[in-house]
Amino acid sequence: MSRTSSSRSVFRAAYDEVLAGWPGPVEAAELPTPHGLTRVNSCGPAGAPPLVLLPGGGATSAVWGACAAAGAARTHRVHAVDLVGEPGLSVPAPGRAPRTPGDLADWLDAVLDGLAPRGPVTLAGHSYGAWIAAHHAARRPARLGRLVLLDPTQVFAGLRPGYVLRALPMLVRPTPGRIRSFLAWETRGAALDPAWLRLQDATARFPTARPVTGPRPDIARLAEPDGRAEVRVDVLFAGRARCHDPGRAARAAREALPGARVDVLPGISHHALPLTAAAEIARLLAH
Repeated sequence: MSRTSSSRSVFRAAYDEVLAGWPGPVEAAELPTPHGLTRVNSCGPAGAPPLVLLPGGGATSAVWGACAAAGAARTHRVHAVDLVGEPGLSVPAPGRAPRTPGDLADWLDAVLDGLAPRGPVTLAGHSYGAWIAAHHAARRPARLGRLVLLDPTQVFAGLRPGYVLRALPMLVRPTPGRIRSFLAWETRGAALDPAWLRLQDATARFPTARPVTGPRPDIARLAEPDGRAEVRVDVLFAGRARCHDPGRAARAAREALPGARVDVLPGISHHALPLTAAAEIARLLAH
């Protein structure tokens, strides 16, 4: 077995191990899009309102298992998406990797066509996934009934230079040791799911495309002049996030979207949010 094949086998085994802990049954689908096949893992009642979840950069759809188990899969039909070009089981089309926020909006449109073509959905994203969700919402508000941004990065505030410097070695040459060291620093040693950590280890040799970068989404387009929102928006910040100043980011979110619900969850770090705050996220989604 080649080194590449071995790495993929280790990744797939770790991926499947995390999925095995989801509230079952889990249904997998590969949806065609202009940018390749997109893997979606779904669970929950088939007739429940659709909830589409986008993970942060470097994560996979599997990170949402804790949230599904905490109650999201009782109130919604959960559709967790592997971002195209990021670690996961999505398969980018050769030469068609998304390069702009507009490309990502087109990609997500095709995903939503495959999941819920007849009605609005709740779209939620964490970190980089929240940045993608916010760009899509600003361009296609009619597709959404609700937008949930979980500690969004580069939406209401920029990244702290110290965070970027700390992450740089892991981003330039990822290794399991560097990934673990960075997560331990950012989460301040929070107890994280061992199976999920093994999956993060396995992403070190995963071939990924260059992440799409660009301006902050014009999220203020979702607010009417009188403060009413065209789309219901909820924003939850991690109170111990190192990537940005959560208090300042929350103030910017309230200013940009006066009609949105904006909260700061104390005691939770940025990267740990989907795992250690799963119950709080599930309650937010249920309301």
